[in-house]
Amino acid sequence: MQVLLPVLFALGAALSNAVATVLQRLAALSVPRSAGFRLGLMLDLVRRPVWLGGILAVIAAAVFQATALATGAMTVVQPLFVIELPLALLIASRVMHRRLTAWAWVAVGCVVVGLGVAMGAASPSAGIPRAPVERWLPALAGCGGAIVLLSLVALKRPEGRVRAGCLGAAAAIGYALTAALMKSAMHILTDDGVPAFFLAWQTYAFAVAGAGALFLLQNAMQAGPLVASQPALTLGDALVSLALGVTLYDEQVRGGWWLVPELLGVALIAVGAVTLARIPLATLIVAPAPAEPAQD
Repeated sequence: MQVLLPVLFALGAALSNAVATVLQRLAALSVPRSAGFRLGLMLDLVRRPVWLGGILAVIAAAVFQATALATGAMTVVQPLFVIELPLALLIASRVMHRRLTAWAWVAVGCVVVGLGVAMGAASPSAGIPRAPVERWLPALAGCGGAIVLLSLVALKRPEGRVRAGCLGAAAAIGYALTAALMKSAMHILTDDGVPAFFLAWQTYAFAVAGAGALFLLQNAMQAGPLVASQPALTLGDALVSLALGVTLYDEQVRGGWWLVPELLGVALIAVGAVTLARIPLATLIVAPAPAEPAQD
């Protein structure tokens, strides 16, 4: 039961994020597009129930994720988010009345089977509920440095696969760091109460890290094809989260010969993610719509 509860909450978060992605995409497709910023966009969206439903789904996903991290290990919770894109595609295919191809179903199967194989082989276990301060300093420096380096490389490249991939990887690191900080903040909330939660630096750090990761993700979507950014995001978040769970929270995963099925599972996930990112429906619901030129 101790392992099942965070798994259920993590799956609930992935499903809620998938629902939010589809609903917000439907809302975005229903408003006038513009090549530049338009102040009336939010007013257009807020009048649409489908967009409000997407916002509620985002809130639900945040609550589910926070609860999952408060009750379970990062190495259990975060890798489960790789099924978010398959779930979004399955939901979108029903809502938008578009059939998934046979290859799309094979790709979904690769992601699900790969996740099961990798998680079963790794057999992650919980560690300590809070990370000591001395562990946070190298973790923050390492993640922050990697994000800056990847962003600088991306800025020096023209729009395309390399730029999108670098920004997608940077966003993945940002989301993994956000989860690590959120886990610590949630344990402060449950153990020490609301005042301590709002006084803890982790609370504000995860808010900043999350906003930064979202910014990087949006730029990754604009910079190049989804097939370049989505696999980097899908695998990067899971792998960096695993590394942070082990180094910060003393969570354990199996090594030795177990690395063979673990790598096999990761490979299946990668193949599935790349294939799904090539599907037109994935581009429609995840990537931003092309802007129409402003009218004179």
